[in-house]
Amino acid sequence: MAQRATESMTVGAPPEVVYAVVTDVEHYTEWVSDLKKVEVLERDAQGRPLEVEYRAAAFGRSTTYALRYDYSHAPEVLSWIQTHGDLTASLEGKYRFEPTPEGTLVTYDLEVELLVPIPSFIKSRAAYRIQTQALRELKARAERQA
Repeated sequence: MAQRATESMTVGAPPEVVYAVVTDVEHYTEWVSDLKKVEVLERDAQGRPLEVEYRAAAFGRSTTYALRYDYSHAPEVLSWIQTHGDLTASLEGKYRFEPTPEGTLVTYDLEVELLVPIPSFIKSRAAYRIQTQALRELKARAERQA
């Protein structure tokens, strides 16, 4: 059964800066603490990363997964779905970027289904941790870039 979660955070940077940070996947290992490796497997006609493989720390081990990005609602939304993974059966998500007087309200929607059964409360905590950490790290990076 998939676990769904949504978290939001205000980032003190304009939406175009936050979007630029999120789409600059080649530099994720510089600021995303759990990522060990990022490899762009395919780019779209505009040169944007279309399919990207990641190696990350998860549940006390290393996991590999690939995401296919959808830019059809860019730059207001960036969404993705998993194309393959060794720990997750499915991984779908999106970032939404809304301008505010303080900068940008970033909303992170995530749906994860693991290959191995884990109690729901552990999955809920893991999803919350992933989202909160991702938003904090994004906030720090985008505010340094602004």
